Amino acid sequence: MAKPTPVASAEEAAAMRRRLRRLVAAVAAGSADAEAFDEAAEALAKLRDAELGPRKDNRAGDGYGDGGQNKRRTEAAVPEHFLCPISSEIMRDPVVLASGQTYDRRFIQEWLSAGNRTCPQTQQVLSNTIIIPNHLVRSMISQWCTDNGITLPPVENQDEDLVTNNERKTFSKIFERIASSSNLSEQREAIKDLRLLTKCNSSLRAAIGEKPDSISQMISIASNPELENNAEVLEDMVTTILNLSIHESNKKIIGDDPLAIRFLIRTLQSGTMEARSNAAAAIFSLSALDSNKVKIGELGVMRPLVDLLEHGSMIAKKDAASAIFNLCMLHENKSRATKSGVIDVTLKAITDDSLVDESLAILALLSGDHETVEEIGETGGVASMLHVIKEDQCKRNKENAVAVLFAVCMYDRTKLREVAEHEKLNGSLAWLTQNGTSRARRKAAGILDKMKRTLHQPHYSC
Repeated sequence: MAKPTPVASAEEAAAMRRRLRRLVAAVAAGSADAEAFDEAAEALAKLRDAELGPRKDNRAGDGYGDGGQNKRRTEAAVPEHFLCPISSEIMRDPVVLASGQTYDRRFIQEWLSAGNRTCPQTQQVLSNTIIIPNHLVRSMISQWCTDNGITLPPVENQDEDLVTNNERKTFSKIFERIASSSNLSEQREAIKDLRLLTKCNSSLRAAIGEKPDSISQMISIASNPELENNAEVLEDMVTTILNLSIHESNKKIIGDDPLAIRFLIRTLQSGTMEARSNAAAAIFSLSALDSNKVKIGELGVMRPLVDLLEHGSMIAKKDAASAIFNLCMLHENKSRATKSGVIDVTLKAITDDSLVDESLAILALLSGDHETVEEIGETGGVASMLHVIKEDQCKRNKENAVAVLFAVCMYDRTKLREVAEHEKLNGSLAWLTQNGTSRARRKAAGILDKMKRTLHQPHYSC
């Protein structure tokens, strides 16, 4: 009788996982050959045996070789939005891309590290490669796993908080050059060096936590008119704040800084297009924290963000859309966005077939607010949503469009006549009840039911 294969050590299992992630990233990127597929299958089989023990032909008990774990997962269907679109596994560390899609950190990092600059799910070009923890989804997954008796492996340590003495010295020397130099040229070079170092050195980004007042010092020094009016210095400073904000613990430090958010908003209003784009990206990154959402919204960021969404370059528009979406996850900011004109801008973008995905996501998020729903109905939003439902090929876009349409019809039943006439000609909602996502099917069925009950009333008139 053959001896069972010994279970691998933690180090060996971690190495297997890293190898498998690299192979999966290559497969997902479309750059894998037949050998890579075979290697991935072999790596997965080895990891399975290492983690769960060797397979047995005669499985005892419940018919599963994992003590019932898979049985529990089968009986309790995993919600689709808990699964990473790349790995199809429950996400351990969900993060959000600039596209608004959520992935498991380890798999999306492999995708980005392979040189990809598109969202794997939507295929849209990313305006930046910042990934932000999705605390809401992570909390929901944790609760669901607890309720269903499922234990997920711990999140691997990212080792981003380790700051060496050399990095502390480097950080201090750069700020000394910025603060003490009387030579404007030297100050400009020091600010540029800080931008470049914080871009590529995660440990240096962590060093700001030991000197949290450094950001205010840099902004104050740059208020010198000869630096303040230099477009290149402004871009370097904004991008430095963006780079620093990527580090999780820095989000609160920057949010609490008395000058940082105001500086970003001023840049949104009057900077070059690149500086405005990076300022929006920094706002997006910082708004991962609810406490920052409150401060940023109160300081008046919505109007310059909406202006950038309307008039910016395509990359800047995407950054602005991501920031608006994140901020509007806080209820108070929804009204601010509506008052700043976001409804007109997003509906126009959809009509122009420009930034459709992002605009629909924003409208769907805002559709829980009555003020917003009323404005959507009054500005041609019903026709726009019906067009998306009929013509758009993206299931997520159809889902968001029907969610907005549902909100409008529930709020204002006079819109049902327009929807009914379109449905009679095209049958788009009926099709969606059979072929849409689960949420889209529910919303479409809800509208059809409302139409049936309302329009068939004997004395009803729109």
